[in-house]
Amino acid sequence: MQAFDTAMIMTAGLGTRMAPLTDEVPKPMIEVAGKPIVDHVLDRLVAGGIKRVVANLHYKHRQMRDHLQRRADVEIVFSDETDELLETGGGIKKALPLIDREEFLVANTDAFWIEGAGSNLARLKQAWRPQIMDSLILCAPTVNAIGGISRGDFTMRPDGRLARRGRLPVAPFMMAGIYLIKSELFHDTPEGAFSTNLLWDRALAADRLYGTRLEGIWLHASRPRDLDDMERALSEL
Repeated sequence: MQAFDTAMIMTAGLGTRMAPLTDEVPKPMIEVAGKPIVDHVLDRLVAGGIKRVVANLHYKHRQMRDHLQRRADVEIVFSDETDELLETGGGIKKALPLIDREEFLVANTDAFWIEGAGSNLARLKQAWRPQIMDSLILCAPTVNAIGGISRGDFTMRPDGRLARRGRLPVAPFMMAGIYLIKSELFHDTPEGAFSTNLLWDRALAADRLYGTRLEGIWLHASRPRDLDDMERALSEL
């Protein structure tokens, strides 16, 4: 297992679907069970061995920075997107000099999970095979998901290779918002804003996009109404 020690967390977005809550705070700071979602995510990362985190900043950036700087259990550095929101792919690309790793972890900050049997981050790292993978996504079964659930994102072969839902009415797995990725996948990508979907499409075309199954319960804050369901799941622990 490779000793991944660095992660990027995505904290720059506008969070428009969570309005009016995001009128006052950035989406990662919306609380679930008395704790901002970003801190639930960071707790999982620290427990999984992450020592250093790069966070991108745009919407309510001072509030986000001030909050993250209070964490004493992990080093946090900041990638400034205050002049232009760069979307997921562009945000990571700008942060690559700060990440300074050939392979690293990325985590969204609108979702986290209740662990099942063992550590999901350990399982993700154990499954990583850079010789055949460009990215490895933690995938949540839709049957064990709470919150903003769509018709699913991916199907997964027995060996872990992923395919998009495409024309299927539903797919069994959601992207759980955390993945391992190679920095080389960002070569020859656009300058400025672009989505990580561009990277997934490239990896899919090369048959190098893989997934591993999340064990436990996945909690996703897509809209304000999801928060009650997330609170209820955590209260039952």
